[in-house]
Amino acid sequence: MHPTESAASPGARRSLRGGPSPLPVEFYRRPSDTVARELLGMRIVSEIGGVRVAGEIVETEAYVGPHDAASHAAERFGRTHRNDPMFGPPGTLYVYLIYGVHWCANVVTDAEEYPAAVLLRAAEPVEGLDAIRERRAGRPDRELMRGPGNLARALGITGQHNRHPMDRPPLWIQPGREVPIEAMNAGPRIGITRAVDWPLRFWVAGDPHVSRSV
Repeated sequence: MHPTESAASPGARRSLRGGPSPLPVEFYRRPSDTVARELLGMRIVSEIGGVRVAGEIVETEAYVGPHDAASHAAERFGRTHRNDPMFGPPGTLYVYLIYGVHWCANVVTDAEEYPAAVLLRAAEPVEGLDAIRERRAGRPDRELMRGPGNLARALGITGQHNRHPMDRPPLWIQPGREVPIEAMNAGPRIGITRAVDWPLRFWVAGDPHVSRSV
């Protein structure tokens, strides 16, 4: 069972539309590989710009700490302006830009001052499809939230959401469906050159919205 029964953190606010409370901070205060697996099936909801869209998370990647050579906060880098959010409170957002074009969204995990995070790689659109199609014009529906840059664009996430607490509007993650362990796959992460064999990418087996199925 996902540990989603406890109350949301103090100060968390629910959307005016109601629905399940956001995942509590305690959910994220665990090793990033555990969080990455258990985020599968959860629902990420965005009301950024006053437009409500949501997706069911189907693919994640874990970055497990300073000993992880593929992490932005690997020991060889130390603490920098870019990776500083990874040292922040669990359950906050770490947003960075790749190729000067695409924003990518990560949720900080583990303990404060210990840099670990989960990259949100892909989701299945489940709410606000028209708005998502407008943000991702010309793409087939199965590609609307496929890949971390596309997912962030579909949700309206930009650098201004860096450090946002993920238990309150306008962007939060709430309980969704529970994905059985036998329906999860794990394998190497994508687009890295170090620690390439670590099986820290997790995805829902057979889901067409996953960016890569092997």
